Amino acid sequence: MKEILMLTTPATYSPSVEKAIEDEEQVHRDLTETMRSIEETTSKDYGHAVRAVHAKAHGVFQGELTIASNLPAELAQGLFASPGTYKAVMRLSTQPGDILDDAVSAARGMALKVLDVPGERLPESKGETSQNFVLASDPAFAAPDAKKFLGSLKQLAATTDKAEWAKKALSATFRGLEDLLEAVGGQSAMLKSMGGVPITHPLGGTYYSQTAFRFGDYIAKFALVPVSDHLTQLKGQRVDVTGRPDALREEVRNTIIEQGGEWELRVQLCTDLNKMPVEDASVVWDEKASPYQAVARIMVAPQISIGTEVQELTDEQVFFSPWHGLSAHQPLGSVNRARRHTYEMSAEFRSKFNGCPMHDARALEAVTS
Repeated sequence: MKEILMLTTPATYSPSVEKAIEDEEQVHRDLTETMRSIEETTSKDYGHAVRAVHAKAHGVFQGELTIASNLPAELAQGLFASPGTYKAVMRLSTQPGDILDDAVSAARGMALKVLDVPGERLPESKGETSQNFVLASDPAFAAPDAKKFLGSLKQLAATTDKAEWAKKALSATFRGLEDLLEAVGGQSAMLKSMGGVPITHPLGGTYYSQTAFRFGDYIAKFALVPVSDHLTQLKGQRVDVTGRPDALREEVRNTIIEQGGEWELRVQLCTDLNKMPVEDASVVWDEKASPYQAVARIMVAPQISIGTEVQELTDEQVFFSPWHGLSAHQPLGSVNRARRHTYEMSAEFRSKFNGCPMHDARALEAVTS
């Protein structure tokens, strides 16, 4: 990782950077109930409860996260205040709450859990020791706040468990339209949200926190960026899903089992609270004004990424929430405040339906090598 020089002064964190939206508590209740309805539908279908979103895993792998040494003071915050190496588990998935044929394309997610992290905890994770990062394949969230997201989630809930053949046909149509737009330098967030996401290799992409977080004395967003040559070469590489309902899982397995992977965890500091808002998660922060800068590196050795004890535990007994971590990395903004309630509900639902308690990181700490 290159030596970093700070050219601008980052905005200082204070509780005043957050402002509640109208009817926020009711919005949170409605979001929780909508996510619960998704889980009730899918659990009846499968006879087993899965996540309300990002139900289908394409790979789970373990590795080590190493904090960079000699970080400037602005970046040496929270987890990254001192050099060190930690065990970590990564889960790659797609967005829907039902487990679909990969021909139905959707936004991807990468969840990262760093284990045995010391420090003052957020209230939701007292007694736990992990730092969670929940990342997605787009640099900004699809909705500005929780209220707008509620409308989108209700649409998703309405299509859960509906004819998969129709979803596949619509997804193919929307991908074609999106390809035409991108060929002339455009893109459509609406088309992507409706199944028009190009089906590319999931290990070739960058994953973003999308929302803002406290970063010790400052405010930041996170990104997980592939840096090993064999992963960067996968950027934008199309995957043929014809007759392959689990094509992405197969591609991830083949790559990780042969070569593993290497990523940088990067931070984008907020330098202007007006142009880089905390409450509007749909705004992409300008990378020219504040570029993403590496604070840690994740090394994943060659391994099997599906059908392992680590994958089974991660999918059945573990959940990822940005509220499980250090106080120094408190989630900020409307969307994150909504996650505080909904993620806990989803984990509780799965635990009760499956008769298997959630252990956050403790189950993983026993089996990671």
